[in-house]
Amino acid sequence: MTSKNEDKKGPIELGRLTFGARVRNYFLMGLVIAAPIGITIYITWAFIGWVDSTVKPYIPHIYNPDNYLPFSVPGVGLVFSFLILTILGFLTANFVGRSLLTFGEVLVGRMPLVRNLYNALKQIFETALSQKGKTFTKAAVVEYPRRGIWALAFVATETMGEVAHRIEDREKPGDDHEGYISVFLPTTPNPTSGFLLFVPRNDVIMLDMSVEDAAKLVVSAGLVTPKFITKNATEEDKPKAHKKFGSKGASKDVSPANDVASTDEDSKPKSKRMEVAE
Repeated sequence: MTSKNEDKKGPIELGRLTFGARVRNYFLMGLVIAAPIGITIYITWAFIGWVDSTVKPYIPHIYNPDNYLPFSVPGVGLVFSFLILTILGFLTANFVGRSLLTFGEVLVGRMPLVRNLYNALKQIFETALSQKGKTFTKAAVVEYPRRGIWALAFVATETMGEVAHRIEDREKPGDDHEGYISVFLPTTPNPTSGFLLFVPRNDVIMLDMSVEDAAKLVVSAGLVTPKFITKNATEEDKPKAHKKFGSKGASKDVSPANDVASTDEDSKPKSKRMEVAE
């Protein structure tokens, strides 16, 4: 039997949502579902429209379907751009095309300002689009901007060349860094800008999450966190932690810091370990 005070409680106090709260939750749920789809469609449609408006004026009159239909066909400019770029790549793949390309690059190389812009853009596109180009393959955390503060970074490659040589010359006799790693530390919420850091290998903690999940974590400012299972933690951190902290402190330091699963020996019951010791 309920008391008078319980009868006076509203639906929220009884664990039920009011009509307004339900409407708000349904609205937010619909926004979460519709917003990504709508924004994706809008950006895609805007890109197709921009390409069509740029390329269609240069399409021959006989090949433009807009001249034969009562309505405009979207994507025609995008299709022609794809065909033209494919043909251009085919022509430059042979000896004559490479010779013409080399001749054109020599001419551009003699222009003071244009050559700097061309070389920079060429290197960016070759790195981003070439099948042989190196991309970020691992995500990691490094201490930045000071000790005790951790930042998410993308591993680029091992530090080489003059940078590695100059840094190693400045190392103290007792330093044992096992080389340096070049990492890109992105900014939030725009991961395309950031800082290039050269970090000692021992100070880089590799993560199991993919680069895509790490990018989502950066863009969302930590609100979208990928799922993680402790037993699937990066195995390569175990020997590194063992070497850095020793056998006594390895399991103690690795588990909270790196989320590395405990070893099989630690997972055995206490009585089992005592029998083995005896």
